[in-house]
Amino acid sequence: MTQKIKVGILGASGYTGAEAMRLLLRHPHVEITLLTADRKAGQSVEEVYPHLGGYGLPDMVSVDDADWSSVDVVFCGLPHGTTQEIIATLPEDVKVVDMSADFRLRDPETYAEWYGHTHQALELQKSAVYGLTELYRDDVKSARLVACPGCYPTATLIALLPLVRAGLVDPLDLIIDAKSGITGAGRGLKQNTLFSEAGEGMGPYSVSKHRHAPEIEQEVAAFAGLEASNVRVNFIPHLVPMSRGELVTCHLKLTEGKTAADIRTEFEATFKDEPFVRVLSEGQVPQTQMVRGSNNCVVNVFEDRIPGRVIVIAAIDNLVKGSSGQAIQNMNLMFGFDETEGLEQVALFP
Repeated sequence: MTQKIKVGILGASGYTGAEAMRLLLRHPHVEITLLTADRKAGQSVEEVYPHLGGYGLPDMVSVDDADWSSVDVVFCGLPHGTTQEIIATLPEDVKVVDMSADFRLRDPETYAEWYGHTHQALELQKSAVYGLTELYRDDVKSARLVACPGCYPTATLIALLPLVRAGLVDPLDLIIDAKSGITGAGRGLKQNTLFSEAGEGMGPYSVSKHRHAPEIEQEVAAFAGLEASNVRVNFIPHLVPMSRGELVTCHLKLTEGKTAADIRTEFEATFKDEPFVRVLSEGQVPQTQMVRGSNNCVVNVFEDRIPGRVIVIAAIDNLVKGSSGQAIQNMNLMFGFDETEGLEQVALFP
């Protein structure tokens, strides 16, 4: 395809919207034609995000004033619960890449339990494809609606699913210690993300009740051939005083007779041709500095001091591979572009 596709971004004033703009501006097959941001409606991109000024982007408008005839695909960066009704009104020829949580959970009852209200677009929810690109690539290619994973599940599932699928680890004994930069909390004003409260400290939050837990359980169960209700993960997120980045440390029980070397072999076989996932050299520890600003994921495995257990560590940039970058990766597949288009950024260091 040589003709440019027209892209709209809903929730363009948020961090994921800004990151989508930053990346798409260098995509050779894309023209950004619509930006919505209700509270910033009528403002220019430069007023909202000065670093994106001067690129000829359209002004932000309210969703009610959006011209859907001007887009081929929309990226949804809206808060959960607001995306469903909007997507349901879109013309059927408009493709959707949703970066919110609205279509990630396949079971409507699980969604209602964790998000506090019933799903408002059940027919669309049934057709949504889970957008963990490396493991759902063929489904994404033919999808009209792709539900991009959350940032924590992206790093966690890249680390876990190949091992669960191969029967190398016990899917019922999963401990995930996760840490994210403050942009993971969104751009809205919150007391716990103020500099004076989040700086120079670190702490867990949503202990035993984070909404990404059922998403991880859903995918682990699917790859293990189990009912999602039978899988429970011990998932503990932490807020770290850095702008972006995500690191997950997974404590796993090996199945009988398996070793850390088997885990490494499986990772290397699974990811050898993946453009954005890199299995590090033996002994090299994944760090967020290795992926900052890029769509990359780095992963490695270590023997635990406890016999029969291993530690798997993965790092991503929560705003890129954990959100907007993965969304663009999925869009590329949906429109037949090379998967890496617009995503060739090398990690920024220091």
